[in-house]
Amino acid sequence: MSDRIRRADRTELHDRHRVDYVHDLNEQQYAAVMHPGGPMLVLAGAGTGKTRTLVYRAGRLIEDGVPPGQILLLTFTNKAAREMLDRVGHLLDRDAGRVHGGTFHSAGHRILRRYAKEVGYSQRFSILDREDAGDLMGHALADVSPEVPKRRLPRPRLLVNLYSFVINTGHELEEVLLDRSPQFYDQAEIIAAIFKRYLERKRNADLMDFDDLLLNWLLLLKRYPDIRRRLATAYSHILVDEYQDTNRLQADIVDAMLGGDRNVMVVGDDAQSIYAFRGADFENILSFPERHSGCTVFRLETNYRSTPPILALANASIAHNERQFKKELRSIRNDGETPTEVVVPSPEHQASWVADTVLELREEGIELEEMAVLYRNHSHSFDLQVELTRRNIPFEVRSGLRFFEHRHVKDVLAHLRFVDNPRDEISFARLMKLRPGFGPRLTARLWQAMAGADPLERLLHLDPSRVDLPKTARSSLGAARPLLEELAQPSILGRPGEAVRLVVTGFYKDWARGNLENSGTRLEDIEQLALFADGFPDVAAFLSDVTLLNDLSGEDSVGGPADEVLTLSSAHQAKGLEWRVVFILWLAEGRFPSARAEDMEEERRLFYVAVTRARDRLFLLRPELARDRYRVDVLLDPSRFVSEIPDDLRDRIVIAEERDEEQDLLPAGRYQLPGFLDDPDDDEVN
Repeated sequence: MSDRIRRADRTELHDRHRVDYVHDLNEQQYAAVMHPGGPMLVLAGAGTGKTRTLVYRAGRLIEDGVPPGQILLLTFTNKAAREMLDRVGHLLDRDAGRVHGGTFHSAGHRILRRYAKEVGYSQRFSILDREDAGDLMGHALADVSPEVPKRRLPRPRLLVNLYSFVINTGHELEEVLLDRSPQFYDQAEIIAAIFKRYLERKRNADLMDFDDLLLNWLLLLKRYPDIRRRLATAYSHILVDEYQDTNRLQADIVDAMLGGDRNVMVVGDDAQSIYAFRGADFENILSFPERHSGCTVFRLETNYRSTPPILALANASIAHNERQFKKELRSIRNDGETPTEVVVPSPEHQASWVADTVLELREEGIELEEMAVLYRNHSHSFDLQVELTRRNIPFEVRSGLRFFEHRHVKDVLAHLRFVDNPRDEISFARLMKLRPGFGPRLTARLWQAMAGADPLERLLHLDPSRVDLPKTARSSLGAARPLLEELAQPSILGRPGEAVRLVVTGFYKDWARGNLENSGTRLEDIEQLALFADGFPDVAAFLSDVTLLNDLSGEDSVGGPADEVLTLSSAHQAKGLEWRVVFILWLAEGRFPSARAEDMEEERRLFYVAVTRARDRLFLLRPELARDRYRVDVLLDPSRFVSEIPDDLRDRIVIAEERDEEQDLLPAGRYQLPGFLDDPDDDEVN
């Protein structure tokens, strides 16, 4: 069916409906909404009204007599489902609550409550949250390996993450280990045994975790054809939002839920498929027409968000991807400035330029909340966070906590804080609780044994038998003491960057890989911290500056309301959002795209997502030089994503380094000391 329908035909169809679909929808949206049925793939480009299309499709089905209870709307957040159903109700001027809408997990939960017995559970089964799943995985680990293992095994939290990835993607355990935790690859057999025991414990306790809600749903459909037919009849129409983000398990569930009419509409944008690291499978949307014979493909290309110059740049960039559905975004607007490429000397200049420009744009009437700074990795925002804090420009970090609030940053800093101030019990407790065998009580007991003028000195010479430490704790203490002793050496205290790196190489690197998800990204954060620390004369000065930066919130900084803040976000977290002005940082090879990226086309899709968040203004920034861990300035190559864009689609400005002349004169001050702070040498004091 053609995307374009003659207005006369549209008007004739409209006569049967109360909703004015002709007036409310453009021709591409209208074609998708009014399509009679069967498998449909709606390729909804950025800012083209995909939610509107889903809402009107549901409304049109109900107006044409489909019972609301036979419509299943699958989304990735319950909030999105509620908003869509509210819009359907408003559109039809009636309650649309009978439409079954929600996340894949919530839909699976409803179905499994009815058919729990078939998959080996009672209807009263409980659901484990992530923390409880970690505890149960810990019990399974203890069952399989009751003695202290000769080789280190992953901690329960990491095991849960690995298990979840295996279940959701259908990949082999060995493949997942090789890709995500290669240090445990040779222990695949025992990890598989732990997973099997974890499954047994869940079943015996009548427990399901979130992954079971999907896995058992699919097993139900595959093992019981009569139930599958019953469900296919119950849901005559299935609508799926953000289909490009589905994993293999979710895609198989959708396919298995279809009845003979195969009435399924999946909506998504292959150009915005950016979550492979979470298990999303790009092949789901790319192969959808092949898997569903007779599939009709619709393209939504009219963009209601961005200016023509921004869309021209986005189209030129994504055109370099070979594996895609070709489409071209077209703006309804006819205004707009050409995106600006900004080349600056260093990361510090990049941060300063953004701060200056943000303040200038604010003076022009663009509020802070209408601007965003995007980047590939969270560590790329570090210099900017420091600069904004010093300038008292308020900001919020959508990609997570502020830099110094992250647990991995605080873990490393705890080591430095303790050697800088051995009386800091809080930092000591934090660093020791990272070690096997040390919990709050044992750590407190060890601290009491260290009491004295110099707790660090007492720790280094402490006889463990005096504290009655268990075997595991004694081993941990023995491993920690040489690291703390080396950190306390004057040669290391005078090089704070090397002190940070010593904690990483001497302990935290292995600990993070065995205990934290996304350990590679977290270690990149810590290297960024080390580069920042390189600029300080000693550990004490570095820690003082960190404390001040962390305490300054930037609230009420430029005279605006308390809720006026600049948004900092990773490109991943920015998907689905938009701002009038967008800055994209670190557009250099090895940064954006990431040096660790294996799929360059997904990296380009991520750049495309970042670009299409901008409505009015777009700035593409990169520093020419960056300092490596050896304090050597390295020349950065521009990102291929910028280089491959034609010159006429962007303005390029180069900012030269400026050097301020030293100011030797102390300016006259107006501040007067309070009377009680008079000079103690004054005669009146005596």
